[in-house]
Order: sequence, then C-alpha cells, then structure tokens
Amino acid sequence: MIVCFGSLNADLIFRLPEIPRSGQTLLADDLAVQAGGKGANQAVAASRDGATVAMVGAVGGDALAEVALSGLREAGADIAGVRTVTAATGCASIWIDAAGRNRIVVALGANAHARADQVAEADLARATSLLLQMEVPAAETAALLRRARASHLRTILNLAPALPLDIETLRLAGLLVVNEDEAEATAARLGCAPDAASLRAALGIDVVRTLGEAGSEAATADGAWHVPARAIDPVDTTAAGDCFVGVLAAALDRGAPLRAAMERASVAAALACGRRGSQASLPWHAETDRALGA
Repeated sequence: MIVCFGSLNADLIFRLPEIPRSGQTLLADDLAVQAGGKGANQAVAASRDGATVAMVGAVGGDALAEVALSGLREAGADIAGVRTVTAATGCASIWIDAAGRNRIVVALGANAHARADQVAEADLARATSLLLQMEVPAAETAALLRRARASHLRTILNLAPALPLDIETLRLAGLLVVNEDEAEATAARLGCAPDAASLRAALGIDVVRTLGEAGSEAATADGAWHVPARAIDPVDTTAAGDCFVGVLAAALDRGAPLRAAMERASVAAALACGRRGSQASLPWHAETDRALGA
C-alpha cells in the first residue's frame, strides 16, 4: 500500500489563445473545474495504475472539497485520512495556451493545515511506500520522513515546489524526484551540478530528474542512466509531472526495478500530455500497458 501525504485542490483550468501580459484582460476559450493538487494527482495516478493508495491531507468544509476529492473517489483511493478543517479548500488557477503550455497559481488553503500525525502508526506499519511532495507544511513532511525512516519504509519525495527543505531531511528520503528547475534550486544549495549523478553524490540518496521532452535520468548505487521520452504533440502538460511520479511509485510498489518503473512512468506521462485536464488526463493501468505494448 502507498500512503500519499500531500495536497488536494480544486483546479480552475482556463484555456486561452495566449498567456495574458501584465495589465491585459483576455477572454478564455473554455473553463473546466477539476480535482487537482500535487498530492492528490500523484495518488490518483498511482491508484489508476493499479496501486492500493491511502490519501492523507486536508480539505475545507466548502463546496470545492467535493471537487478536490472526486478524482480520488473515482480511482478507488482510500480517503479516510483526509480531514476537514475550517480553512478554504486549496485551489489552483491554471492558464493553458494554444501550445499546451501552462502557468499555475496555487492557494494552499486547507493544505496548510495537513499534519503528519494524521498518518497513524498502524498505517505506516501496513504501508510499503510513502509518497510525499511540498504543497503541505515542510515541517510536517520532515516529521513524516523521520517516522518512515525509523519504520524502514520506502520513501519517495517529489521536491515540488522546490522549497528549501533542510538538507539533512532531504537525505532521509529513499528516492528524490525533481524536475530541471527543482534540480537547479537544490544543486545551488548543495554547491554541485544539477544532474542526477551530482545530486546523488552530494546527498547520498537515489535521484531521478525529469527532463520534459528529453525524458528522465537516474543515479543510484548501481549507476546512472537515461530514459527517453515518447515523441508526442502535447495538448496539455498539466499534471504530467505528477503522473510520472505517481506511476513511478506504483511500479516500484509492485517490485519493478527503477529503470523499468521510469520507462512505464514516461509512457504514462506522455499519454497524460495528449489529453486535456489535470486528474482527468491521467491514464489507467490498461491504457499504459497498451502503450507499452504489454
């Protein structure tokens, strides 16, 4: 079982011919309201890929809470660990231009009230993986990483967004997943190059760095390698990174080697880029199998 501790949002997705300039007002071509949040996106991606997933986080007692929870319900994830707080449900405004590029602004809302102690010791005892991101309080993420290390649990930390988590806390993660921007921010703090091998040498943990259309790379005690991306014409890149992380976690939880998990995650992310939406774009297990030719 994967325990995912992270954010849940309602996504307001605006489609425009181009991203507005400062002071400019544009009429959107379309508006969609969908479930989102990095934590929930990754939990849904893992669940759709066949993993047993328990989501832990927080929503508000408002109408947007049902939006934020809807994708998790549909995917069959356990949401008993999601608590309701007095703050508003987290919300993201996503602008997508005609080329599928996006700009995102997030209001954390209830996500700022997620707490590590929502994950009971019994949950950690029966879990096989812990999946974390950085859209909930960093101190809570750090506390849960420490508990997971004591329980000898596999941990996957997606350092997104690249908040300055204490370096010693970073070293508690079993696997660090970063994109290019997050890798550069982390490397600047460590005084090293931003590639996966340099980050691994500086931190002493396994690292996966995603490279967009150039694929992904990894560095572990067994060596370093690169996995190419599928060639696609992207429609919408929203949640593609979360898709990669969630499917990666699901494949690892089934016992796949890291390279094979990365290959599967890369194919799933390509499928997500070919569809519109956040959680609505995430593929199901059978779809990824077909794309892999399995």
